[in-house]
Amino acid sequence: MYTSAFFFCTYSTTVIDYTETDNSEDSDELYEHHRIVVDRNQALLRIDKFLMDRLPNVTRNKLQGAIKSESVQVNHKPVKVSYKVKPQDVITIVLAEAPRDTDVVPEDIPLNIPYEDEELLIVNKEAGMVVHPAYNNWTGTLVNALTFYFKNLPTHQNGEGRPGLVHRIDKDTSGLLVIAKTDYSMAHLAKQFFNHSIERTYLALVWGVPKELQGTITGHVGRSPKDRRVMAVYPDGEYGKHAVTHYKVLRSFKHVSLVQCNLETGRTHQIRAHMKYLGHPLFSDAMYGGDKIMSGAPNGTYKAFVDNAFKVMPRQALHARSLGFVHPSTKEFVQFESELPQDFSAVLEKWSLYEEQLYL
Repeated sequence: MYTSAFFFCTYSTTVIDYTETDNSEDSDELYEHHRIVVDRNQALLRIDKFLMDRLPNVTRNKLQGAIKSESVQVNHKPVKVSYKVKPQDVITIVLAEAPRDTDVVPEDIPLNIPYEDEELLIVNKEAGMVVHPAYNNWTGTLVNALTFYFKNLPTHQNGEGRPGLVHRIDKDTSGLLVIAKTDYSMAHLAKQFFNHSIERTYLALVWGVPKELQGTITGHVGRSPKDRRVMAVYPDGEYGKHAVTHYKVLRSFKHVSLVQCNLETGRTHQIRAHMKYLGHPLFSDAMYGGDKIMSGAPNGTYKAFVDNAFKVMPRQALHARSLGFVHPSTKEFVQFESELPQDFSAVLEKWSLYEEQLYL
């Protein structure tokens, strides 16, 4: 999901800071990663004040939340806000990503919120809703809805354009997202995404039946040189970003299969690209070729049946079923699940009935 940029910033003739930043435009996990080596001549200075100078676009509340959540480490160890930076310290920081667009219009859009507390909320996103504003989608997004919903929260008042957002799912993918309500929760959750400790389970309907009913797909994911909208898999690792998907076939319907996918990493379109690479694109996924018959003869009554199934589910058959993580305040592991949406349930029912008729 990522591209990396490297910057060398000289603050004086002797101070050199090295920063590595993960670009979320190639990521479903929204965070920044920084590494700073403190100059030999640095005077003792509280770490939050030191970082305010080095990261001018980050608020003090956000930095302090990151420090309290142990998302800021010095020499590979977490520190307190009162820690004073020393010469040659190596500081690493994981932050919820700084927004690129701050002019977000609050919109009173109904949200399906199965859980909420003081630190976070869980949103069950419907297919068709874009997560954050971008070209051709400046309104009607989840962020527009959250900006309205969060209008009295600090995450909105500090001017950030993506209130509480630390990850995302595709427009036409349905399912669960966790949204932070405080800077501390944003930092705590961003760290878990960065460490790949978040448990994410998806259900996908794919064409055909994988030869191995259970396995792991490992292959770097990066943008296709032929079409920048599409992600391709590069198994040799010379391009793209490391990506790992664990899958298990839950049920096969002769020509399609219901597959459970667990993400170890979270690259853009990771499941869609990995399943196509495996030879089993998602059902009705136009971008990855799944909107055509990929198994079975494309004619007669079978073609009519599949065309009807496409109408029942005119988007990629992918649902973010469950989400598990350590709660920022209780420090206990929590897990949330959502039922399949109506279109997904309906298309599964159609394939089930079709399979039964085959063997009558």
